[in-house]
Amino acid sequence: MADQDARSGEGRRPTGIPVLRWEEPPEGPVLVLLDQTRLPAEEVELVCTDAAALVEAIRSLAVRGAPLLGVAGAYGVALAAVRGFEVEEAAAALAGARPTAVNLAVGVRRAHAAHREALARTGDPGQAAAAALSAARALHREDAEASARMAGHGLALLDELLPAGGHRVLTHCNTGSLVSGGEGTAFAVALAAHRSGRLRRLWVDETRPLLQGARLTAYEAARNDMAYTLLTDNAAGSLFAAGEVDAVLIGADRIAADGSVANKVGSYPLAVLARYHHVPFIVVAPVTTMDADTPDGASIEVEQRPGYEVTEVTAPQVPVAGAGGGIPVAPLGTQAYNPAFDVTPPELVTAIVTEEGVVSPVTNEALAALCARSRQVTIS
Repeated sequence: MADQDARSGEGRRPTGIPVLRWEEPPEGPVLVLLDQTRLPAEEVELVCTDAAALVEAIRSLAVRGAPLLGVAGAYGVALAAVRGFEVEEAAAALAGARPTAVNLAVGVRRAHAAHREALARTGDPGQAAAAALSAARALHREDAEASARMAGHGLALLDELLPAGGHRVLTHCNTGSLVSGGEGTAFAVALAAHRSGRLRRLWVDETRPLLQGARLTAYEAARNDMAYTLLTDNAAGSLFAAGEVDAVLIGADRIAADGSVANKVGSYPLAVLARYHHVPFIVVAPVTTMDADTPDGASIEVEQRPGYEVTEVTAPQVPVAGAGGGIPVAPLGTQAYNPAFDVTPPELVTAIVTEEGVVSPVTNEALAALCARSRQVTIS
């Protein structure tokens, strides 16, 4: 089960927000999550004592973001193993909690494989649980390291494409430390530009319907003292037309073998606008987001979320009235189209930035070569 621990965040969380951590209190190991659905109004933690609670946290978006979902999934397998639950069942439930984000399944498989191997080798459930936890912790560390390398590669690419400096960057959804073991993906690049004095303005799409840009990216930008401005998603076109955008930086939840990019819905229209206005459209994601088993964009399963996320608005500490727990903004019975993601074709992507380097132009062959190099580095 998961319990809400409404400890105040004031003075406790530095700029680097501990969004997820493993703890071992006397009553048994737990996974502690920062509940992102409560931000920015309050910092509340969820304490997950089993995989079922973590599955619910993932589905409700209390924990979210492709890289962090992989880390959370690995810890979920370890939690089931350490507490003596059925690991196979937990792994299956975790891997299926969000179908589009490939990192989740990758993290689950990694911890699950470590558990199976140790159990087959030793026959000791305790040693197998320890192996799963070790795999989760290793993935957590690697994600933080990958975040730092992506930031470096991304900043170098921005400087190459925009040598005049003073970058004005538009971003969509949330890609900072709330989605990563480190400082994020696309947001980490913008943060590196800010720290080096080369970020003039971060344009933050509000990102409807759940407002991850307004609630989360603006929250992180403010904590890092960045120059940022929030805009409605449908104002992006006028911003491009005014010549106020130098580059678009987004993350990814799955990258197909041909370079098609699934990301938070609203990303594809930005790619179209960027192409028309001759603005670089850059995707920043770890190699684990690349899925060689998905050949193209049409093969990516796009998660469809409940219609009430569109027909209602929710806010922490506000009285609710709608079926989904929010305030109705559409007539009762209104049908809503609510895909969580859209898919941007590779020809609209200027570059994909990973911890192993930059792919540009984006082609099947270039992505396959990068993934092969990454596997060699991992093996060595």
